[in-house]
Amino acid sequence: MEQRPTSRQIPVVVLAGFLGSGKTTLLNHLLHRSGGSRIGAIVNDFGAIEIDAMAVAGALGDSTVSLGNGCLCCAVDPGELDVYLERLARPATGVDVIVIEASGLAEPQELVRMLLASEHPGIVYGGLVEVVDAAEFDGTRAKHPEIDRHLALADLVVVNKLDQAAAGGERVLGLVRSLSDRGAAVVPATYGRIDPEFLFDCRPGEERIGQLSFDDLHDRHGHDDDGTHEGHLHTAYDSLSFASELPLDPRGLMTFLDGRPEGLYRIKGYVDFGPYDTRNRYAVHAVGRFLRFYPEAWGPGEERLTQLVLIGSGIDAAALRKELEACTNDAPHADEHGMWGVLRYVQGLAEGPDDGDEA
Repeated sequence: MEQRPTSRQIPVVVLAGFLGSGKTTLLNHLLHRSGGSRIGAIVNDFGAIEIDAMAVAGALGDSTVSLGNGCLCCAVDPGELDVYLERLARPATGVDVIVIEASGLAEPQELVRMLLASEHPGIVYGGLVEVVDAAEFDGTRAKHPEIDRHLALADLVVVNKLDQAAAGGERVLGLVRSLSDRGAAVVPATYGRIDPEFLFDCRPGEERIGQLSFDDLHDRHGHDDDGTHEGHLHTAYDSLSFASELPLDPRGLMTFLDGRPEGLYRIKGYVDFGPYDTRNRYAVHAVGRFLRFYPEAWGPGEERLTQLVLIGSGIDAAALRKELEACTNDAPHADEHGMWGVLRYVQGLAEGPDDGDEA
């Protein structure tokens, strides 16, 4: 079962939502609060991005692709999309995450299919984020009933402009949750402010040498321009860190992953399967219902641990910890068929996107 270590892949996040929902505002927020991570963007309307700030941060040009020819899902095919992704995924750009800001009239399902069909080895699907305008949600549904289908496909739903919703936003939040039947995490927001950790790992600004990050341009005391506390974003989501010196049973872990609860948006980290594969640890990447494992060779003398981080909205961290603890297994021998469920989600071993890309 020896596997070669896999090269690092850049997550590609699809940012969708109807016109006026706040996609560009959310993208600008991510750019400003990236924690030192460099974001590559594919956008339909480049003029909406804060060009001056991007130029100062060194992001203008090599890490932005501008499309002015209509909806991305209609204007390009998967091969053409790979050309754009190749431009952003080159090591020289230093991009850590790619965000595709779709046109307000784009079809999210087609964009996701294009990404899953991508043959570019340097990228991995990072989830579909649907942005909803809470203040105009009822009117938007009346004009665009397809929004119900979009919400059902989403991995993360950002209910934006919650402060502007008539009679409070709880009714809209409840309705959106009922329409997100894939167990998507539903996060309330104002001014597009969500914690970037929902979408990608933020690097400390000091790791970025020779380039200003967006964080260097703003007050680092946790205040936005309107005086609110950026740190309050953490109230919108929950996280759980899990570590175990005992290996995990692959069948038990797959049972856990297949039944992961509503609102659990991201799972990331490394898994030790003990006797089931003594040569490799497995990096795990789950976003929404998307799941993939990446075998990586253990280093000489490296401590063999399972280390996972789970992020979601409204999750029961204590219950999830108990379920993961129940997956530990100190048996000295492996069942020869025990890894089949995991290998189904190893890139290159799965039979295809329908079999290996969603759990």
